[in-house]
Amino acid sequence: MSAAAIGVPLRAPAAVSRGGSRKVLPGFNLTLGYTLLYLSLIVLIPLSALVFKTFEMSWDQFWTAVSSPRVLASYRLTFGASFAAALVNVVFGLLLAWVLVRYSFPGKKIVDAMVDLPFALPTAVAGISLTALLAGNGWIGRFLAPLGIELAFNPSGVVIALIFIGLPFVVRTVQPVLEDTEKELEEAAMCLGATRWQTFARVIFPAIAPALLTGFAMAFARAIGEYGSVIFIAGNMPMVSEITPLIIIGKLEQYDYLGATAVAVVMLVISFVLLLVINALQGWQRRRAA
Repeated sequence: MSAAAIGVPLRAPAAVSRGGSRKVLPGFNLTLGYTLLYLSLIVLIPLSALVFKTFEMSWDQFWTAVSSPRVLASYRLTFGASFAAALVNVVFGLLLAWVLVRYSFPGKKIVDAMVDLPFALPTAVAGISLTALLAGNGWIGRFLAPLGIELAFNPSGVVIALIFIGLPFVVRTVQPVLEDTEKELEEAAMCLGATRWQTFARVIFPAIAPALLTGFAMAFARAIGEYGSVIFIAGNMPMVSEITPLIIIGKLEQYDYLGATAVAVVMLVISFVLLLVINALQGWQRRRAA
């Protein structure tokens, strides 16, 4: 006997709203409110305060602070070294992720754990360690110095430090995508006569390209704001190996708060624009793959 026959009223499911639309999450309005509140307190309000602080300066003061030759040289080094380090990490991060996913060998778990070491290691410790290795009297630098190769206390040291701290972002972004790729597609391509390079270029690479772009963006963004591991190995010579975060710290130590704020705002705007461009490329790559 049905419920209607015995006089029991039928009720709509709780997940269906009065308008007939099913809510994706219970308490969506409340969770969205908490999310926006937390995001505002942690990100939006501090960044807004940084921007509003620059309004205390005139345009001439702002332009003088952000366009001096020393500051421009730090921009070139910071963004150039970050871009170069992110490109290196894309190549070698992909190779490392490929080895960890596709091969089994003794000590694989140890190698996999070492990938996350830059995450847990304090950046100052990383900088001191790299300097001890690559300086002219270091374990490796002492063999390179007679050959005229100097990897510490110059822009090369900055790139090496940024490679060290950015590698895990690429590996951990690409690794799960490689694990989820269907090996049957690779086998089918090889059965149809495709070479290994053709299989990688036409089957594997399109699937992992968005992950590679994501890893590049994360490594690049991390490198732009890096400070601790760079100041020990860079040498911090003005116009040569001085990064922009060090310029900001120097201005703060001189109580030039407005100058430090102006340089920080320029870094913020450039970083935000670059991330928008990279995200647009990721979206275009996904649409193309689909």
